[in-house]
Amino acid sequence: MRSFPSTSPVTDALSNFALIPTLSELSVNPFNTGALQKRIVVEPPHPEPTMCGWYTASGPELPLLPQKGDVNCECLVIGGGWMGLHAARRYAELNPDSSVILVDAGRIGNNASGRCMGFVIDLAHNPRKQDFVEDIKGNKEELFVNLDGISFIRSAVDEHGVECDWDPQGKYHSAATAHGVEDLRRFSKALDTLGQRYSWVETDEIRAITGSQHYLKALHHPGTILLQPAKYLKNATTRLPANVAVHENTPVVAVQFGLPEHVFETPTGTIRASKVIICASGYLTKFGFFKNRAIPLYTFASMTRQLTEKELAQVGAKPAYGLIPANSFGTTVRRTMDNRLFLRNVYSYATDFKTTKRDVARAKVQQQIAFDRRWPGLSAIGFEASWGGLLTLAQNGGMVFGELGRNVYGAAFCNGTGVARGAAFGKAVAELATGRSSPVIDILKKRASPNKPYPKAVTAMGVRIVTAVRFRQAGAEV
Repeated sequence: MRSFPSTSPVTDALSNFALIPTLSELSVNPFNTGALQKRIVVEPPHPEPTMCGWYTASGPELPLLPQKGDVNCECLVIGGGWMGLHAARRYAELNPDSSVILVDAGRIGNNASGRCMGFVIDLAHNPRKQDFVEDIKGNKEELFVNLDGISFIRSAVDEHGVECDWDPQGKYHSAATAHGVEDLRRFSKALDTLGQRYSWVETDEIRAITGSQHYLKALHHPGTILLQPAKYLKNATTRLPANVAVHENTPVVAVQFGLPEHVFETPTGTIRASKVIICASGYLTKFGFFKNRAIPLYTFASMTRQLTEKELAQVGAKPAYGLIPANSFGTTVRRTMDNRLFLRNVYSYATDFKTTKRDVARAKVQQQIAFDRRWPGLSAIGFEASWGGLLTLAQNGGMVFGELGRNVYGAAFCNGTGVARGAAFGKAVAELATGRSSPVIDILKKRASPNKPYPKAVTAMGVRIVTAVRFRQAGAEV
């Protein structure tokens, strides 16, 4: 089966570490037509050790309404990230007379989806991956899917008034070293083959844009949208159709799948649903599907306070921008509309799907180094917030999409570039759950499923080795 081109640097690195992938299978029994299946205890997501800067800068929190008591609905959506939020919206739009419940184990916008860098990417980028240009069909299919996701997100902004600092300026692939410039040249050849538009940004121009003498050259690729991810997720939640009830701080702690309904237990009640759409990222595996298939990673980022007028003069002439590093293990940078700098680097294996304050502190050291390199006259201000965000990979780059059991649907394992792709997956899985078809669904049904990785200890060691080596090789791109 065809899979999308991998977009995570760690997935690409692990492809060199892998041996022979095995085909994945569902790890639960097929559904009976009678009694409920065995009760499954579900491990809820671990609480994050630090607050996400996007979330703290996104304005007032949503009214907190945890689920209570015993309730019924036609469709339960689990997970309020890019997939789950858009699945709930689309299912409710298509079924205006049906009741939909959306639950999230934490606060929407402070979950993994709100901890990304806010790039809504149309075409994934990894100039180092050798088959990026070779898999033309896969790239075109990915572009088609992502554009559908972008269109759905944009409709929330244009038609429903979702405020999110929407900025369709595209992204800059930036190089700070000679080997980074060479990476960009390889990337440009791939874009030529795919018929993509782009423009070169020479040294003087990229330094004027960023105010940083660190950069040597850049490639501007249009089509990507920049936004404030936590602000979008929170505000889009308030614009969901009226037949959607939203409950935050509501983890599912146990489930019994069956007919004619599934029964989900929360800490304060139960939810009975005819259908369920599970959009819980790697935690989908805790519900009994694709067990032990997930490779959980954390990426880390830091945010400055709002810069003063004098400080803003040091970060370039453009009031907002997004920089993707030429080397995929380099530092991603955002200058935002509310006058902050965000820097992201460092990947780590997330044992048991969690990270610690110590992990965040270690990553912050590297982000401070990146800050010092780019804006040495400014970097002494440090950071106002630092955090990590969960990213779920499969060793083979496989993804979860489709019907997992009778009236059980799921979408997970985004493998990177999860904003546009997540919205497209969520929209499509909701359409599939209502019996519809579409070109996007046809593409996603052909995806490769996540294969079974090596034992946890071996995978963890492999991730640590390849990330450490690639991080050192990136050099000044970090």
